[in-house]
Amino acid sequence: MNILDFSKGVERLVDPMEVGKVHHLQTKMKYVPLWLQRKLVTSASKKASKMPFVVEPYCTFLFYEITTPEKIQKYLPDGFVPAKTAVFEGGPEKYYGIVTMFRIHTSVFWGARTEFYLVAENSETGLLSWIMCDYISDTISYDEKHGLKSPDASKAVMTTTCEGDFVCDMKNHDGKKYAKCEMNLMKAKMKPLNQRLWIEGNTSIAYGRTSGEADGDLFSLTFFPEEMKQALEVPLEDVRMADVFCSVGKVGGVLERAATFPFAQHMLSDSPGQRTHYGNEKKLRAAVEAVDFRKIKGFGQK
Repeated sequence: MNILDFSKGVERLVDPMEVGKVHHLQTKMKYVPLWLQRKLVTSASKKASKMPFVVEPYCTFLFYEITTPEKIQKYLPDGFVPAKTAVFEGGPEKYYGIVTMFRIHTSVFWGARTEFYLVAENSETGLLSWIMCDYISDTISYDEKHGLKSPDASKAVMTTTCEGDFVCDMKNHDGKKYAKCEMNLMKAKMKPLNQRLWIEGNTSIAYGRTSGEADGDLFSLTFFPEEMKQALEVPLEDVRMADVFCSVGKVGGVLERAATFPFAQHMLSDSPGQRTHYGNEKKLRAAVEAVDFRKIKGFGQK
């Protein structure tokens, strides 16, 4: 299995017509009690433990230095502690809150998302981890606390222009959660990424206390490490607007770095309730090279 074959295999697991059917089903599921939603999702996850997960080009990240790290702990699930990290290879290590803005297509949902993360270390495994504390989306989503959620950010804008601009303009229905960002990418430079944050961290993702239960609902992405080896660093002077998530203000974030991936990233995500543990890049690579798409039925597929 090489990167090209893996990318094609992930894409083939996504059927737009089936995704549309799931979106329609969600309009009915919102009337189903949360406990029953969880039971149905758990049952589906046992049959299909992986979900194709394609992040479309120009997935963009804003890194906010947390100047008062003592505020972080209350947002973290049990078993995680705040951790410093560098964004790019050789860069300074700091406490960060991260806002990511992207378009995605999977076997069960398709649309735009903005997410807010904190960086922490898993006390049990020692892995650097991304802790999702909040998110908004113009498509359906699922987490343990809320179940199968309806879109909460209609008429979202997430795009690029022929002049090299990245533009995001999203807000939820009551206007309390939002993301407005404009930046020009023409002077951005490709730089190697800090591998512990980007590779190790993406194999240890959990929900924070505002978006999930106390145990964190830990999950992993499966991908070729090359997907996270480099990205464009955007000069801060080219970030014209970065007005995002009230969550950032709660932890005292100061914008310190901006990065974007100018290519699609192809991954398999653990289905809800499933937990894959790799522990290091060598095991991750071995797992992705061994993937046999003939034996995989993506979550949400018949």
